Amino acid sequence: MNTAKPRYQQLKDLIIGQISSGELAPSDRVPSENDLVEAMHVSRMTANRALRELNDEGYVERIAGRGTFVSDFRSQSHLLEVQNIADEIEGRGHRHSSVVVRQAQLHARGEVARALHVPQGTDIFHLLLVHYENNVPVQVEDRHVLASFAPACMEQDFELVTPSAYLTSVAPLQEAEQVVRASMPNSAVRRHLNMEDDEPSLVVLRRTWSKGHAVTFARLHHPGSRYELTGHYAPPGTSRSMPADVVQLENLKK
Repeated sequence: MNTAKPRYQQLKDLIIGQISSGELAPSDRVPSENDLVEAMHVSRMTANRALRELNDEGYVERIAGRGTFVSDFRSQSHLLEVQNIADEIEGRGHRHSSVVVRQAQLHARGEVARALHVPQGTDIFHLLLVHYENNVPVQVEDRHVLASFAPACMEQDFELVTPSAYLTSVAPLQEAEQVVRASMPNSAVRRHLNMEDDEPSLVVLRRTWSKGHAVTFARLHHPGSRYELTGHYAPPGTSRSMPADVVQLENLKK
């Protein structure tokens, strides 16, 4: 192991890497303290600290008398709201990060031109990012932006600020449309999200409007086994009978 980092951090990085790559899947058993001491030649205190911090950070769950298992957390988005993915993830107490795959200026064609209600050849920006929750990929954001509404788009560092946060600041959200589809992703999306060959994805098609015009069209790809959409609706004039935060259907079955 790399001696530049403390031994417990090296153990954490190793296990996080196995979770991120899919080598350790949700509910898989993680090596015990004894296993780590023997296999990695570390002290029991070091192994205990690594597992304890992984538990505190949400990567694993330690169950008394049974062992330590990879957490089966599912990333969530609110179906009836348009939220910044970084805010959603950080709201769960997890860490958001992203990698920009593409940031380019193009001309609108076909589906994109129709979605944005602009003539063929209109200037647009194309953004392709992978979003991570605690280093696990949870979303591929494939977004087209009308250049006239966000002229400085190419100057932004979208690994520091999300496209959603930037666009909200320059083209305040007036209206949004979302369509959810189940789909078999292409090889590029599958690779970005570390998905199995036969795993379906949830795709959110989202258009947003500002100042009376459609300004963005996005395809948001999520791994079907690690993602769920939630929502709660109260008809106008009725009182809320549940807290503002979303109650998971699983909890209603208990």
